[in-house]
Amino acid sequence: MNLPNKLTILRVILAPLFLILLVVDFPHNYIAALVVFVAASITDLLDGKIARKHNLITNFGKFMDPLADKMLVHAAFIGFLYRDIGWGMLWINFIMLTREFLVTSVRYMAATNGKVVAADIWGKLKTVMQMVAVIATIFFEWVISLGFVPDALATGIRILDDVLLWVSAILSVISGINYLVANKEFFAK
Repeated sequence: MNLPNKLTILRVILAPLFLILLVVDFPHNYIAALVVFVAASITDLLDGKIARKHNLITNFGKFMDPLADKMLVHAAFIGFLYRDIGWGMLWINFIMLTREFLVTSVRYMAATNGKVVAADIWGKLKTVMQMVAVIATIFFEWVISLGFVPDALATGIRILDDVLLWVSAILSVISGINYLVANKEFFAK
């Protein structure tokens, strides 16, 4: 197994650890969760760069890399839902999971036809936005949890977090529609 694939597997392993750190109460759990999330996000940047630079792109990587991203990001959104962080997290989760099920179904149909469909630019943009939204939300929840932020500022910060989370949900819809349209050939078979 090559290095990019090992980094992808590491991200799969870090996803449940991150979720545990996010939802279990202990001093500074948010910052611990944030460190793990950022480390896992860095593996996402590195595995793709290394794979492209050294021509180590594999079908395993094309399939598992987006799956590892989904595990990590959805661990965050499930954790936010559990902690009641973010306005409309139930709907954000529903939107994003629906998109992922549709895209995974298309990938499965492509695989049964001998093709591996990699993520496109919209999927990558969605993933980056999700990671930015998650990092900002966890960081600000940690800052707010310290108790030094006035209520009015905390409200403003949470509105910003909501906007970032909803932008990532909207990008999920756009990238999902783009993915379905770009791969419509698999629906005709």
